Amino acid sequence: MFQSNMFENLHHHHLVDMSNKTTESNFDMLRDDDHDSKPGTDIMEAPSGADQDPNQHPNKKKRYHRHTRHQIQEMEAFFKECPHPDDKQRKELGRRLSLEPLQIKFWFQNKRTQMKAQHERYDNTQLRNENEKLRAENIRFKEALTNATCPNCGGPAAIGEMSFDEQHLRIENARLREEIDRISGIAAKYVGKPTLTYPDVSSHGPSRSLDLPMANFNPQQGMAGEMFGASDLLRSMVGPTETEKPIIIELAVAAMEELIRMAQVGEPLWVTTSDNSSHETLSEDEYMRSFTRGIGPKPMGLKSEASRESMVVIMNHKTLLEILMDVNQWSNVFCGIVSRAMTVEVLSTGVAGNYNGALQVMTAEYQVPSPLVPTRENYFVRYCKQQDDGTWVVVDVSLDNLRSSLISRCRRRPSGCLIQELPNGYSKVTWVEHVEIDDGAVHDIYKVLVNSGLAFGAKRWVAILERQCERLASAMASNIPAGDVGVITTPEGRKSMLKLAERMVLSFCSGVGASTAHTWTTLSGSGPDDVRVMTRKSMDDPGRPPGIVLSAATSFWLPIPPKQVFEFLRDDNSRSEWDILSNCGLVQEMAHIANGRDPGNCVSLLRVNSTNSSQSNMLILQESSSDSTGSYVVYAPVDIASMNVVLSGGDPDYVALLPSGFAILPDGPGQYEGGVHEVGTGGSLITVAFQILVDSVPTAKISLGSVTTVNTLIKCTVERIKCAVASNNL
Repeated sequence: MFQSNMFENLHHHHLVDMSNKTTESNFDMLRDDDHDSKPGTDIMEAPSGADQDPNQHPNKKKRYHRHTRHQIQEMEAFFKECPHPDDKQRKELGRRLSLEPLQIKFWFQNKRTQMKAQHERYDNTQLRNENEKLRAENIRFKEALTNATCPNCGGPAAIGEMSFDEQHLRIENARLREEIDRISGIAAKYVGKPTLTYPDVSSHGPSRSLDLPMANFNPQQGMAGEMFGASDLLRSMVGPTETEKPIIIELAVAAMEELIRMAQVGEPLWVTTSDNSSHETLSEDEYMRSFTRGIGPKPMGLKSEASRESMVVIMNHKTLLEILMDVNQWSNVFCGIVSRAMTVEVLSTGVAGNYNGALQVMTAEYQVPSPLVPTRENYFVRYCKQQDDGTWVVVDVSLDNLRSSLISRCRRRPSGCLIQELPNGYSKVTWVEHVEIDDGAVHDIYKVLVNSGLAFGAKRWVAILERQCERLASAMASNIPAGDVGVITTPEGRKSMLKLAERMVLSFCSGVGASTAHTWTTLSGSGPDDVRVMTRKSMDDPGRPPGIVLSAATSFWLPIPPKQVFEFLRDDNSRSEWDILSNCGLVQEMAHIANGRDPGNCVSLLRVNSTNSSQSNMLILQESSSDSTGSYVVYAPVDIASMNVVLSGGDPDYVALLPSGFAILPDGPGQYEGGVHEVGTGGSLITVAFQILVDSVPTAKISLGSVTTVNTLIKCTVERIKCAVASNNL
């Protein structure tokens, strides 16, 4: 009886009525003639026709509106990401800041005008300076030609002889300048100060430690949202100061050199273990001897993690670079490990047409899909450059030393990847991860996984990239492959369903880890099986049902290999053994989209046929995904009418989803042997998470009954899985 009533309540809240849509009223177009207001601070609003007095001069009716500091900060931050917001973005920003869309529009127009004027003034100054340099150089060359003597006879030198020497010097000078202009030009352009004198970055040149100043910096309080109870460091970070930018550039150059050597050099820097020829460890003593420049010695209390991995992926280097240099694409593709990311400031966009020389300051938070493993936060610079042999390199390095207020629990030494273009359109990727971390807060059952490097190391980054390349290749298919079956009849319907599944997985990954943006509450005790819950308010989001959403998650260990657990949870035939919502009903696959070489990598539309009439004909969207470092089974109940729109090729963004599911990780690098039941011997670490709409009113209070219901639901699911594993002897 409990299961039936609970399901009716949960299923009712998952369905969304898409028929009610509010039509926004149209505003009259107003003339933007506010040329006297200060851009970014004031905005002048022209009166509407009804407000005008024909007996007064029009100019006396103009109204000025001064934005608040918070409004300006929000719009400045949005401007960095998107200087040209569309109507939808202006409405959303206006709603958040209590401004009309036209006020938003005028502010962005004024801001763009201001930036254009600043750039034009700077460009004019640069052109004048360059012209003066060319004139001075021309005069010097003429004087050299006039006063030159022949080294053989002592007489005047021939014009041709001197021209050759001068031309040779100029060519050599141009070659050397080209090497440093990509970096020093950034300093000259964005810092507005004399170019730094860079040290020799060759392996034979002098090495020195950077003297990084400890600037006085007080981070702003985090812009906490409705569900955030504490300040959020990542969201409060501001861009580098003018004095910091040259230091960042020099640090990026040194990091680039270090990453290349870390990726290409073998012993004695990387030592192969005797018991496993494929596993390498970094010699810290050799590392400190080889790289004396950089971010300095390892702080007390932190330990080093270093790993590298190579793999050929089915993606060309241009697409891969675009993913790595676009923060939104990067965080989406690597959503299993990147919980949040933001570009703080772009110092250089690189050469026109590619990312050669691109440099940007970023923040990111890295996660393991479990509330039991603290996330790792970094404030860093990302630098992209093409080498002489055609190889592309993308490197990250922490900037924590620039800010005295940043007490970092994780420092990112030069990490990133080398990308080599292959003839068949594929790319060979060599990934290096090198961090210094205090992982004392990691729960005991995850310590072996984290210490092995499988949680945050290079192997996990490369495995996720390989899996996502397969998924992207499937999504780009222009026809319906033979592996697809069911009710999908058009390529458009297939793409819409894949897009909906992608959003479902992103939502699941963003809410299952220990991100500092979440406020998890433990319901009881401190064991690994205890349930952690948090609440979210959903308002004006077409992709979520409006109201109060209760998220719950727990992690536990099973002495079963991850592959077997993954197959059990994704199998339609065994779903009734653990899924309380199916109520022992027959599960039928209505549609199947294969999106990887592994048969388990697919998107499915399932129908649950239950004897209970109120639960019959329920649809479930599910995506199962697996790679060598972890697996996911993510699903969400969906409205039948909405899925009909998706299957016909309609926009999936308006389908409301509250995803639930499982993240399955190995408990360590060991191999499982029968009869051994210890963490680190080849078992599985499983995180199960649910999202439940407990009230359709966003301002409602959470009742104790709702918390008890979701707690019981998740604990029953865990017990059913354990019982099924024991009875089936998986």
